[in-house]
Amino acid sequence: MPLPKDTMFFGFREKLTPEQRIYVDSIFDNRITFVNAAAGTGKTTMAVAVAKLLNKPLVYVISPVEEKRMGYLPGGVKAKESVYFTPLEDALYEIGEDPRKAIFNEENIEAQKRGDVWVYPKSHVYVRGSNVKGKTVIISEAQNFTRGELKKVLTRLHDDCTVIVEGHAGQCDLPDPKKSGFVPYLEHYRTESYVNVCELTVNFRGQIATHADKLTW
Repeated sequence: MPLPKDTMFFGFREKLTPEQRIYVDSIFDNRITFVNAAAGTGKTTMAVAVAKLLNKPLVYVISPVEEKRMGYLPGGVKAKESVYFTPLEDALYEIGEDPRKAIFNEENIEAQKRGDVWVYPKSHVYVRGSNVKGKTVIISEAQNFTRGELKKVLTRLHDDCTVIVEGHAGQCDLPDPKKSGFVPYLEHYRTESYVNVCELTVNFRGQIATHADKLTW
């Protein structure tokens, strides 16, 4: 599906790299898009931009690496998870959306009444038992999900969902990176007809971030 001509894709249309264009088109054209992307490549911004155009509620799923400590943090679920939602908020600002209006907040009744709310962030911790239909789903920083955690999320999704599994295989925060489910699931799905696998390699943050990302262990 070509980028909608009447939107100019939030000003990004003429700025997209060939890799980003493939990524954006893949989200429009496929049920699931996996993207293995270096830091600063725009993977979240592009995914959120397409999600807005798809005009379906967006479920943004994160993995709090220190999951066991979440129950001891002050505040409710939103307060405990909010530290992980900065990339989402930044992406919304990039496409001209106000996160305070777009992101579901049970206390913001007026935004819900006006129909401004279309983004529903949550941790995989609270996904169990969910039944996700007709949504765009972004699984953020997927390299920080174990195989079991990714299975828990993916087995909740119906075929009418548009799914973006975004991660960076070289930047895993799990205590044991070998337990990451990102690459195993990327390969598990790679040959399915409704799936596409993309890569983004151009880091727009500049030389410092690009050079740091090249060091592996």
